[in-house]
Amino acid sequence: MSKFDDVVSSCKDQMDKCGIAVDEKLLRSVAKGLGPSIYNKDALLVAAGDATEVNGIKERFIAKKLGVTGADADAAVAHAIDKIGSANRQKLRPVFYYLIVKHLGKEAVYS
Repeated sequence: MSKFDDVVSSCKDQMDKCGIAVDEKLLRSVAKGLGPSIYNKDALLVAAGDATEVNGIKERFIAKKLGVTGADADAAVAHAIDKIGSANRQKLRPVFYYLIVKHLGKEAVYS
């Protein structure tokens, strides 16, 4: 199994534990879009309690990649945190971004 497949497998495991339905094609596309950062343990995880990181996600991913700003971006981040669980300190970035994409209905960006 490749490193990429290992990351996707970990993401699917987290999604199963959280009761999140998996569209594997979309998950793989989101993970691929994150580039080599998914192979760095620190970069693979989202620190949802860190305002700087959350603002970076809103600016660099939600606004630039998905074209969404303001309250909708805030709601998408809150949705991802809620789905994975605010107490879960191991929020995998591909899962977090996947949930944002699904919440905003922006799957076409990854088609």
